[in-house]
Amino acid sequence: MLAVPHRQRYVMRLTVGEHSARHIRRIVRSFLLEWGMPELSDAVELAMTELLANVVRHVPDRRCALLLLRLPTGMRVEVSDGSSELPDLHAELDTESENGRGLVLLDAVTDKWGVTRTAGGGKTVWFECGHQTIT
Repeated sequence: MLAVPHRQRYVMRLTVGEHSARHIRRIVRSFLLEWGMPELSDAVELAMTELLANVVRHVPDRRCALLLLRLPTGMRVEVSDGSSELPDLHAELDTESENGRGLVLLDAVTDKWGVTRTAGGGKTVWFECGHQTIT
């Protein structure tokens, strides 16, 4: 019997709205289960939700691309959009504000994250979460 390899990546292009993250979390959860990494669900779903919320808040047309990439040691998520505005982790936080904590949260729940400019003048914000393999 031949083993069927797992898909290694999933790409979605979409226009996000206020409730899009809820639906996308289900998709992410299903891939984490398929890829044998259900223990990453909380961190990956929370970090991905923050990135999509930033698209809703800061990208005028709210269009983005989401990439889920299976890594040998975990998962990488990328959210690309057409905005040239880069996120700033070190912006001053207003302790009374309900906004402005997303990148702090992203930094806390992921192993690493970053941002790169894209050729079209936009950006890709990415993060990686690792998992322990049992041998």
